Amino acid sequence: MKGNFQIIILVVFIAAAVFGVLVFSGAIPIGKGGKGSLGAVVLWGTIPAQSLAKPLEDFNKANPTFTVKYEQKSSSTFDQDLLEALASGAGPDMIFLPDNLIFGYANKIAVIPYTSYPLSTFKNIFAGAGEAFLNEKGILAFPMSIDPLMMYYNRGMLDAGGIVRPPITWNDLTDMAPILTKKDDTNKIIKSTVALGHFSNIKHSKDILVAFFRQAGNPIIAEKNGIFSSALGSSIGNYNLSSILKFYTDFADPNNAVYSWNKSFPNSDDAFSREDLAFYFGYASELQSLVNKNPNQNFFVAEMPQIKNANFKSTTARVMGLAILSSSKNIATAFTAVGLLANSGFADQFAKVTMTAPARRDLLAIKPQDAYFPIFYSSALYAKSWLDPSPKDTDNIFNSMVNAVISGNLSVEQAIKDASSKLDLLLIR
Repeated sequence: MKGNFQIIILVVFIAAAVFGVLVFSGAIPIGKGGKGSLGAVVLWGTIPAQSLAKPLEDFNKANPTFTVKYEQKSSSTFDQDLLEALASGAGPDMIFLPDNLIFGYANKIAVIPYTSYPLSTFKNIFAGAGEAFLNEKGILAFPMSIDPLMMYYNRGMLDAGGIVRPPITWNDLTDMAPILTKKDDTNKIIKSTVALGHFSNIKHSKDILVAFFRQAGNPIIAEKNGIFSSALGSSIGNYNLSSILKFYTDFADPNNAVYSWNKSFPNSDDAFSREDLAFYFGYASELQSLVNKNPNQNFFVAEMPQIKNANFKSTTARVMGLAILSSSKNIATAFTAVGLLANSGFADQFAKVTMTAPARRDLLAIKPQDAYFPIFYSSALYAKSWLDPSPKDTDNIFNSMVNAVISGNLSVEQAIKDASSKLDLLLIR
């Protein structure tokens, strides 16, 4: 029975894919079909409904043969709401799927096989961060937006320190630390260069470490024949991860020249807005909230520093995708809707209302005429995501790894090995 169902799903996808390709190419003018002939599909997400109201209204007007209905759900109850809806047979057809929920939702998603939507087509259309939604079987979701991790910096602090421009490499940053970090007579830090070294009071600390590891060429998670395992304990990449972790924790070592952060500081975003922190690593989507926290602050944004003489650039990112649920009762229309949402003006509007960069390469090529977003778009092109098996649990794993090194309970090598073992346990399905 299960095999027959999978065959039916595959046939439906192939038929829908052929139809979708013809629609995208213009061979079938979908807008000229009978009104509502393909029915309605329901889309769930945690994005404010008000933000998507106009883009969806325009989309539905442009595609009158079906209707996409959006329902906003609370991020705190989304999982439970979806499980209850699926159990009662009243779940949505599609969901906005953030990259950090891919692992947990994989068994609920209708995977689009590469025979229906070629891998080469996907890679030509979407930036590399969108490949978080790919596995060996096919496409889990169409990427909609990329939210790259950036480096915000206080221009006034750099000017006062005689620093002309923000760091391009991590070596540049270490050179700046003794200049920008200000201490009193008791060696207490008054002004900090950068929030690195600790975990609990550094916003996005796990993501910063992931960015470090990815720049070293380590994917964090490896997949082979559909089996996932931790790559932290492997030799993948051009750098030893132990040296990367030590570099991170050195900023919390009072005996190190780069010492600039400790647990007495508030959360890093608050310290930055109070102008007690020169560099803050935050996402592109945080721009407006940073402005709101301190409208008078003289700050700007730059790309994440890179490893000196590296042969590629990398930063981490949050990626939002659009996935079809395998429980959909109108899967052919859902496929058509998802394809059109990701390949139309809606995708551009979606990125704008969520204050992120679009996932499509053609849209990334058209940079906005403002101060910040051209830099966000450039970072989005080389940003990468990773398969986080359980955000809360991996937070704890990375937290323990950092604290074990700072406390001296484990060496950096032992801490990474311990983290890798715990990560492997999370990946057991």
